[in-house]
Amino acid sequence: MASEVLFASVRFNGYDPEETLPRRFARLIDEMDIKDAVADKWTAVKMHLGREIGYTTIHPLFVKILIDKLKEYGAKPFITDQTTQGARVRGYTEEFLGVPIVPVCGVMDKYFYEKHVDFRTLQNVDIGGYIHDAEALIDLSHVKGHGSCGYGGACKNIAMGCVTDRTRNQIHSLEGGLVWNESACSHCRACITSCNHDANSFTDDGRYEVSYHNCTTCQHCVKVCPTGALSLDDHNYTDFQEGMALATKTVLATFEPGRVFYINFLTNITVICDCWGISTPSVVPDIGVMASRDLVAVERACLDAIKVENYIPDSAPEWTEPGESGHLFERIHGKNPFIQLEKLEQYGLGTQDYEIVPVK
Repeated sequence: MASEVLFASVRFNGYDPEETLPRRFARLIDEMDIKDAVADKWTAVKMHLGREIGYTTIHPLFVKILIDKLKEYGAKPFITDQTTQGARVRGYTEEFLGVPIVPVCGVMDKYFYEKHVDFRTLQNVDIGGYIHDAEALIDLSHVKGHGSCGYGGACKNIAMGCVTDRTRNQIHSLEGGLVWNESACSHCRACITSCNHDANSFTDDGRYEVSYHNCTTCQHCVKVCPTGALSLDDHNYTDFQEGMALATKTVLATFEPGRVFYINFLTNITVICDCWGISTPSVVPDIGVMASRDLVAVERACLDAIKVENYIPDSAPEWTEPGESGHLFERIHGKNPFIQLEKLEQYGLGTQDYEIVPVK
């Protein structure tokens, strides 16, 4: 049976505020029919607040519209992310949004609930306390490309954003370990400056070192290295996809059925994830917003809406220009994003069979 996916398009028929995406987004929220599920409930709005000088996360205006709707429905909302550092730079402030903005594991990054799983290097899904204790969840995601799995949307927002660094490290480690080729290294330090976790350095004698206590194996260092001196000793991106699906299932299991909702923004769709802390040009024109109670259905609908024929030239570096086959993100990153959906389906988190319901 097909799952319903609401779609608010960026397309408009006249210069009328009611025709624009913010007003259409407000109507989409009403059509989601979530009032009874969130009324009088502590409702976590999980989103990626961005980093550094990135500016293509979800615009604060849309977040404010959502928060105001949740309050109207009687919910007790708050906004949360793996880290809230730098949120103010992008306009995410408690003064404007009118709700608390908290790190999922608390200000000291020590508040979490440990869940044991058993999948290769992924053994501990440490769920952030502010996610675990919430009574309802709005998974508010910015759709974009991703170097490790091809695509980042609702699943990634949960699997990598609702957990501790230890869990992120274990998921990323499913891809393999870092290898340094000394003879190819120019010591340009691009790998050092691109690391968000202060996990790498050069010793006094010029050798590259990684502190695996801090390293999340996000591969930023690998991707920026101009000489190819850094690589992974394995390329098990399919294991990474399954690890994300398993972590997502573990997080979602803490919520009662019918209290989790997914909203995906297909605007400013960039080639890389917001965690890079930079923004690049959009790979396709803005599409709109999709929402569903079915995680897999909304992810599939978003991927289907991102079409190769709409690719905007020069929106990706020359060395990642699209290849000849597969989804646009697969052509850019070399990784099939639909594997992620297959793994989510296998874990019983939804169906790829969907029906688009336009929001007027």
